[in-house]
Amino acid sequence: MKVGLIGLGNMGSAIALNLIKAGHKVSVWNRSRDKADALLQAGATWAASPAEAGEAEVVLSMLADDTALQAVVFGAADPQGNPLPGTLQSKAPALHLSLSTISIELADRLAQSHAEAGRGFVSAPVFGRPAAAQAAKLFIAAAGNPAHLALCEPLFDAISQRVFTIGERPSMANVVKLSGNFMIMAAVEAMAEAMTLCEKSGVAKSTLFDVLTNTLFNAPVYKTYGEILVQGRYRPAGFAAPLGLKDMTLVSSAAQRSGTPMPVLGVVRDHLIETIACEGEDIDWSGVGITVAKHAGL
Repeated sequence: MKVGLIGLGNMGSAIALNLIKAGHKVSVWNRSRDKADALLQAGATWAASPAEAGEAEVVLSMLADDTALQAVVFGAADPQGNPLPGTLQSKAPALHLSLSTISIELADRLAQSHAEAGRGFVSAPVFGRPAAAQAAKLFIAAAGNPAHLALCEPLFDAISQRVFTIGERPSMANVVKLSGNFMIMAAVEAMAEAMTLCEKSGVAKSTLFDVLTNTLFNAPVYKTYGEILVQGRYRPAGFAAPLGLKDMTLVSSAAQRSGTPMPVLGVVRDHLIETIACEGEDIDWSGVGITVAKHAGL
């Protein structure tokens, strides 16, 4: 399949490489071209703009936030101020497959804009850190027109271990993704608090981790983040704290929009803000463990 991919961070680059390995013809675009070097050597081609990347059957986007996605869809300017046409200006009516964690509002806007342009839009945000992306073991929550989802199946097969079909309205997938990221952050907060309690009571964090992950909490989120908390391995960040804060802000917006009280959200969001302020923006979002321990006098 001829596909374009926009956004070559840790996740996007790994996804693009797996698409190439699966035999798809991949063109890539990123604001910084140097991030494409390894992919070009692996067989990808360079697109001069998001619109050129959209000259495909499906154009995928894996971008940091709403602002970045809007720029590549609707067009923006390059660093020199020259017009940079977006995917909706591409000559081919490519289906847009958004893998990013974005707001519900933007997902709804993109679905409407693509429909008005006679194009398809699918939201398919992913669960998994960069290692899972490299191993083609992501989990995908996908929503959109069934025919559009069927077109994306070969691409999903190349990058994931399972796809969950959420519904026909694309933004439904974004609700699921935001809810999942909130639960990850809440689990990290809970583990950090429990480990701090144990440490202050003379029990090693590693002991608690061993007990929990071999009994009632034998799940990937507890194993992955529990190990990070035990080792204090917050750099390099697999998922940077500012991105986590962005996601928690999107959750807060969705909660306000739907009238859903989420008091735990306030705690984890405040701890992310404090962690970024004190530790810097390069720390993993699980670095809230530092903040929890500091509050306890450790």
